Amino acid sequence: MLHAVDIDTGAEVDLGADTLYSTASLHKLCLVTTLFREAAAGRVELTERIELPAGAARSPGGTGVAAMLDPVTMSLRDLASLAVAVSDNAAADALWDTLGLDTVNATMLELGLTRTVAIEPLREMYAGLRADAGPGGPAALVDPTVVARLRALDPNRSNRGTPRDLTRLLGAIWRDEACAGEYGVGLRRVLGLQAWSHRLASGFPFDDVRVSGKTGTLPTLRHEAGVVEYPDGGRYAIAICTRSADTSAALPAADAVIGTAARMAVDALRLAPREVA
Repeated sequence: MLHAVDIDTGAEVDLGADTLYSTASLHKLCLVTTLFREAAAGRVELTERIELPAGAARSPGGTGVAAMLDPVTMSLRDLASLAVAVSDNAAADALWDTLGLDTVNATMLELGLTRTVAIEPLREMYAGLRADAGPGGPAALVDPTVVARLRALDPNRSNRGTPRDLTRLLGAIWRDEACAGEYGVGLRRVLGLQAWSHRLASGFPFDDVRVSGKTGTLPTLRHEAGVVEYPDGGRYAIAICTRSADTSAALPAADAVIGTAARMAVDALRLAPREVA
């Protein structure tokens, strides 16, 4: 499903934009937005340093702090950078612990995201995945009968949202409505750090087009939400959520579809008359 919107005119492309999905790591967009909004309000300090212990207490993952073997001490804003740039689960959960689920959910409601709800941090989501996978462990997550019982894929039992909510959030960030001044600049900087270019960014292989965003991935789910900025000033928020019948962990063609669909949507918006709202 897809929603794309011209951030300045409100023109949109809608294909099932109100379909509810498990957000997976897309919810890190909500998390880092809340961090910068709380900092702008003076309720947290971005330079506050948090120690993440080594061992089993650290959230699982193959990137960033989650992959490190020794204790790490890092500022909140640098944890946010890792949570977006390499989708670091340990960094994200340190932010969840600092801010709290209720604060993130309240912030999303303040910004008009009425169907976006977090119910658990990532460590709990992965604990549920392990439990649902059963004795087969991670290798069982390509078995269709196992995938069918994963609670993490059910938007009624997991962190959830819709493509329209996600583009509403991105529009608010780029219009300085989520947080303004240095905090808005800092938040957009973080969202521009993502290292993965195989989904949304693959549709815009141009040196002068900037793509900022965040992926989300679970078995059969591949999502991305982001903003595409053209040198002529055009700014487009896009959210694409997909689910595949194929349970394979690697599906490059499915990843590429996200870039292709995003490019088609943006091309349609750029052909429309631009009357700034």
